[in-house]
Amino acid sequence: QVQLVESGGRLVQAGGSLRLSCAASGRTFSRYGMGWFRQAPGKEREFVASISWSNGNTHYADSVKGRFTISRDNAKNTVYLQMNSLKPEDAAVYYCAARFLFTNSDYVGRWDYWGQGTQVTVSS
Repeated sequence: QVQLVESGGRLVQAGGSLRLSCAASGRTFSRYGMGWFRQAPGKEREFVASISWSNGNTHYADSVKGRFTISRDNAKNTVYLQMNSLKPEDAAVYYCAARFLFTNSDYVGRWDYWGQGTQVTVSS
C-alpha cells in the first residue's frame, strides 16, 4: 500500500505559477504509476496528468497541455505538478493518485490510492 500527501496549493493570480507536490510512503514508489486529478465545486473529478512507473511517459488533459508538467523524483518518493499560466478555471482541489505497475488512465476508477487533496485558488 501507499499513502499520499499533497501540498503546495494556495491562492495565486491568473497568469502565475504554482508547483504541487505529492509525497508517497513506502519503499516501492518507483513501481507506481502516478497521476494528478482535480475537482472544482459542483463538478466531477477530472484527469489532469499522469506519469508511468516504467519509462516516465507522461500524459495530459487537453486543457492543461503546454502549461502543466508532471514529473517524479523516485529518490524522494515525490511526484510534482508544475502549473504555469494559471487560469481561473484551473481553480480546484487537486488530488494525487497512484496505482501499482500502472501506466496511465484518465478514468478516476482505475486508480487505487488517493491523497486528501490540496486547494488551488486562482484569482482573476
